[in-house]
Amino acid sequence: MPGVTYKSTRGGEAGASFEYVVLGGLARDKGLFVPEQIPQIEMAELEALRGKPWTDIMFYVVSKYVGRDEIPAADLKDLVERSASTFRHEEVTPVTVLDEATNTYVLELFHGPTFAFKDVALQLLGNLFEYFLARRGPDATLTILGATSGDTGPAAIHGLRGKKGVDCFILYPKGRTSPLQERQMTTVLDRNVHCIGVHGSFDDAQAIVKAAFADQAFRDEVKLGAINSINWARVLAQMSYYFWAYLECTQPGDALKAAPTKVDFSVPTGNFGDVLAGYYARRMGLPVGTLLVATNENDILHRFFTEGKYWREPVQATIAPSMDICVSSNFERFLYHLCGDDSVVLRDWMEGFARTGKLTVEGELLECARGPGGFISGRVAKAENLANVRAMHALTGQRHLLCPHASIGVAAALKGLVPSDPGQSQSRPVVALATAHWAKFPDAVSKAVSPLPPAPEELVLLEDMQTRSYEMEPTLELVQDFVRAHMVNGSGGCLLSKLGLKNLDWGAVGVGAAAAAALVFGVVAATKKR
Repeated sequence: MPGVTYKSTRGGEAGASFEYVVLGGLARDKGLFVPEQIPQIEMAELEALRGKPWTDIMFYVVSKYVGRDEIPAADLKDLVERSASTFRHEEVTPVTVLDEATNTYVLELFHGPTFAFKDVALQLLGNLFEYFLARRGPDATLTILGATSGDTGPAAIHGLRGKKGVDCFILYPKGRTSPLQERQMTTVLDRNVHCIGVHGSFDDAQAIVKAAFADQAFRDEVKLGAINSINWARVLAQMSYYFWAYLECTQPGDALKAAPTKVDFSVPTGNFGDVLAGYYARRMGLPVGTLLVATNENDILHRFFTEGKYWREPVQATIAPSMDICVSSNFERFLYHLCGDDSVVLRDWMEGFARTGKLTVEGELLECARGPGGFISGRVAKAENLANVRAMHALTGQRHLLCPHASIGVAAALKGLVPSDPGQSQSRPVVALATAHWAKFPDAVSKAVSPLPPAPEELVLLEDMQTRSYEMEPTLELVQDFVRAHMVNGSGGCLLSKLGLKNLDWGAVGVGAAAAAALVFGVVAATKKR
């Protein structure tokens, strides 16, 4: 069975295969890949999945987009099984009742290796990279360059560490992630992993990644690939838990009704990838009602859906740092669909935004963006966020302690923003996505709940582990030179070879040698125990 093919939102590429999209990440015209056809599901197929294990759900969803000619069924099942095997919960992403009175549920997405929702997609993406590279031959390599606001970096590193043929470089805003998020990255000492703290914001880091992809010579030289949600495979993998959650909070036969039961979702988001997965799941035919975009004080998405103003503003540091983003990478995919899949219009919008920092829609387009096929939004600031953490902890008899990101999703869901069905005696199920474990943000959570319960042992152990990281100014040239010099695979490492440093174990040699090599790039390397 042939799979779906892909095209760029900006019109420069079409007919691309899944393998090409996975390994390439960003289209060469600076656009994002989107499916040329949206597969449709039958309600009987959906109902038949009820009661099946989580891996069957993911296999079903991914199979809709990946043909047997690209990945045979047995191979895809193996990739899915191995990706799910790293999770601590047998249901992978369990759904629990938060408040029966309001029919509110929590989708727990924090049971993976790094205790964040990014693990769902990045465990699969790491295995896909390795699978496609192995098929291309023993000399095939890929250099991953990604940016993180806190959760993508650890999940990417744990999905890619030790992967044959893959080098991994992660940029993060130094001092703007939680200390634990930083340790989740910097305690991984595998030779193919490099953590770079840039002196700036996440948006600065993300801009470097996009500029590196736009540099065609560099992109081809190092065989650049993407792990951020600009990579379509990230969005595809995340669709799976919308299907899972739907089946978990509805009753047998609900999908087969003349008017199938709908489920609403409230999604804390900064980069728009997580909620976009729900949008595509709904377009496939999953009975999703409202998709609620929940933001913190960095509310460019909320301002768009309420006022039509996608206007760049300075990033504020908040207690939900993974959402401290002022330009949402994945939003381009939705804008492309909003303008009727018109790449000319989309390209004009994005080029105008790049010049002015402003994109405005009005009238029918804005109504369409926030209509039945679009989104609604809510903003949750610090005081309301902390109050909700405290309230939900008390309401559930201390069963649910929300991280500040998950709390934003729950608080937005409880604002009464989601429209009810006329004539229904009970509100539709609403599922709030719990995107990370509270223990990744103890300083913030302790402002609402004290004393805190014991943190998971895996996170406590990070405190005394050796770390390795680098710091640099947020410039494209510095990052490109660093990547060239530190690549383990391919033709990189030439400068370190000249210095006699390429094959050193940085975790063993200590600060001195690492810093000596780093001076070439104007960066600082640190290897220490806390």
